[in-house]
Amino acid sequence: MKRSFARAVVAGLSVLTVLCSSLPASAIDIGDILKKGALIVGGGAVVTAIAGPINDFINTVTLNKGAKFQGHTKVVPIVSFGSGTHIGAAQVGGHSRTAVNNTQAVAQLEVDFKGVRAKILVPIDSLNPVERFRRVQGVGVTAIIDVKI
Repeated sequence: MKRSFARAVVAGLSVLTVLCSSLPASAIDIGDILKKGALIVGGGAVVTAIAGPINDFINTVTLNKGAKFQGHTKVVPIVSFGSGTHIGAAQVGGHSRTAVNNTQAVAQLEVDFKGVRAKILVPIDSLNPVERFRRVQGVGVTAIIDVKI
């Protein structure tokens, strides 16, 4: 448990470093950074703790609506880069249990291009996209749970 928490803290601080690296030094508010960093780390731990029930809930809703995913699914944290800090989760799905099990998070890249806002969702094999940013092939995002902070 302590080792998992330490990994979550390192991942959160790494994400925080990336988020803050694009800001001018005068725009950095240390209190705000610490608050957001704590929320990212805490949010990732919360997502991990309740991933099973969220996954079951999404699968039940999609089954009842006639849109059940025909494969393996699980819920992982979303690590967002771009406009704002978010705590979120995504359900990922794939036909290979191994590929789904290898997915540890979803990297969400938010970009604007000539007035068009894009959210690019990439299932990745690490909780720390700064350390390693590899897409898990054969896995897609099937649902998003997102709360703006």
